[in-house]
Amino acid sequence: MPDLRLGLFGGTFDPPHIGHLVVAQDVAEALDLDRLLFVPARVPPHKTDREISPPGVRLEMVLAMAAGNDRFGVSEVELSRGGPSYTVDTLTHFRQRHPEAEIFFIMGADQATALDTWQEPGRVVSLATLVVMDRAGAAVPSGEFLSVPVTRVDISATEIRKRVLDGRSIRYLVPEGVRQIIESNRLYRAES
Repeated sequence: MPDLRLGLFGGTFDPPHIGHLVVAQDVAEALDLDRLLFVPARVPPHKTDREISPPGVRLEMVLAMAAGNDRFGVSEVELSRGGPSYTVDTLTHFRQRHPEAEIFFIMGADQATALDTWQEPGRVVSLATLVVMDRAGAAVPSGEFLSVPVTRVDISATEIRKRVLDGRSIRYLVPEGVRQIIESNRLYRAES
């Protein structure tokens, strides 16, 4: 019997939002996870099309998002490592720290369909159970994945950034602590 059922939920989290919390809670309950760690990426290798917020600010936002749920935590492993944030390196880190744990790597269907473009996809599959969040209406790939139904929440970080840029409210789309960090750091606004 594994000593720990550990879920890892990676992402840019620029910004983290209510949708992340809802699906994380669904997965944590469905898999009976002891712990679910949000793992913000330092340099997301698949997101080079735009400038992202500084790592420290994104960490602060993810910590604010995860606060208040004893099952949730945040790992700085990718933020403290230089260079691109490859899942294989992160999973290797957690496998070494928790050799007896059952590790679940949580991803969206879009990420799962691109797994063959990842760094060392074969090792990724060998290091963790790959969990695809199955939102109603989304195509879930077959194969090496465990599909977990989650609540469909149509909120995206892109939409939130655009709302801020347009001067519209993001209240209730992000946790209040995250909203305050966005406001105090003047994130996602046009350069003056």
